[in-house]
Parts: sequence; structure tokens; C-alpha cells
Amino acid sequence: MGILKTRKNKQFNYNPRYFDDKGEGNPYKIESKFDKYRKTVGDSQGFVSRFKNAFAELKDKSDRDSNRRIIYIVAILILVFLFIIDFDLSIFFQN
Repeated sequence: MGILKTRKNKQFNYNPRYFDDKGEGNPYKIESKFDKYRKTVGDSQGFVSRFKNAFAELKDKSDRDSNRRIIYIVAILILVFLFIIDFDLSIFFQN
């Protein structure tokens, strides 16, 4: 414990717990589990190509069915909410 000596940093041999032993990929990279199924994630050429990829992904049939289901659920929840607060729906209809 000398006065003029600097302290040496400790070194650790750290391996992440869930990193595969094959050495593929970066263990510190955080990515979603859906990234491999999406076209809009990753490197792209520019704004126009990103827009085209997003529009193509929006037109996908499976996404359209799930979006329709979400819209139905939201509409039912809104109607239930309006019923709970005793909202008068007759203002939308004429006599």
C-alpha cells in the first residue's frame, strides 16, 4: 500500500448466462423477438425504401385480420364504457 502507486483494476472473465456457446451474434445486443419477422427492422437504403417496406407490411393479410379484431374489441369496450357512464346515444339520431 504505497502512496505513489496506482491501484490496478480487477479483471473478470464474464460470460453471459443465456449466450449460446457457438459464438453467433453479439450477446449484448438487445432486439425484439419479432424483429426477424418484420421487414421494417434493420438497415435500409433511405426514407423511400423504409416507407415502401412499412406500407408493404401494413398490407399483409394476417395483420389486417388482427387489426380488425382489435378494432372490434375497442368498439365494444367504448360502448360498455358509454353504457356505464349512462351516456345518451339518442343525440346521434334524429326523430
